Amino acid sequence: MTKALKSQLDWGSLVPLRLKAQTIAEGIWAGSHRSPRKGSGIEFGGHRDYVPGDDLRWLDRHALMRHGKLMVRQYETETDRTLVLLLDASRSMAYASKRAPAAKLAFAALLAAALSKVALAGGDPVGIDWWGGAENRPQKPSAGRETFDRILGLLESATPGPGPDEATLGRALARVARSATRGSVIVLLSDLLDLPETAAEAFSALASHDRTLLAVRVLDPVEAEFPFDEPVRLRATEGNTIVETDGHSARQGYLEALEGLAQRWHEQLVPRGGRLVRATTTDDPIAVVREILLALESRST
Repeated sequence: MTKALKSQLDWGSLVPLRLKAQTIAEGIWAGSHRSPRKGSGIEFGGHRDYVPGDDLRWLDRHALMRHGKLMVRQYETETDRTLVLLLDASRSMAYASKRAPAAKLAFAALLAAALSKVALAGGDPVGIDWWGGAENRPQKPSAGRETFDRILGLLESATPGPGPDEATLGRALARVARSATRGSVIVLLSDLLDLPETAAEAFSALASHDRTLLAVRVLDPVEAEFPFDEPVRLRATEGNTIVETDGHSARQGYLEALEGLAQRWHEQLVPRGGRLVRATTTDDPIAVVREILLALESRST
């Protein structure tokens, strides 16, 4: 059924990431909200640690004298929309069938890179975090000139690993909650498979403080369609479970379970103003990113 899972991510045809992301960004509608502007009539929103690439105009020398470290002043306006990307780097995201251009995590990384490019072009800070995986580093939100390069570096070095349990999931979401200021946009890119039962509810809880949530379910086309008519041998991407079944007779139950999972996420997100976007790795990434932006724009109006 599958290509063997590899310790190194299969990027397939989705490289070079920078060029692909630039092409997508140029081919989509970037949204109608204005870039944040600093000036009179805005509300001071506190401090955060300085990140290389931040605008030096917003360094607070008084905070440096008090705390002994570089800090930048933050301001809140109705136009400031920090984007926080949360990527699932579980082993299941390393899956790629023969029909797919690359692994699911590679496709998710491409979407994340394109979204970063669009947001940064509009002056919006962008950060990145992970659940699952092995030693993937987060990046605090920043709008500096070097932010895109840092995010690209993190995406290009993405390493799949064990999926999150409730404890590691909770820690990842706590980091996101700390970095996502009021009014932030949080985009999760995941296959939503093999997650703790509490994952949808826990992610949806981030909608507090007027944050906007969007989950992008990324599946391989084989996972989305289950196109088997003969006996098939399936191996779990998380763990060593192997199942032998008849593809034709198992298809309906499998697709119903997959739809049921998507509905549970939908039912958690929508009452909190969130959205679920469905994609497969064979979809046109320009169309997927456009759908994401339109979903976010409809949420903000």
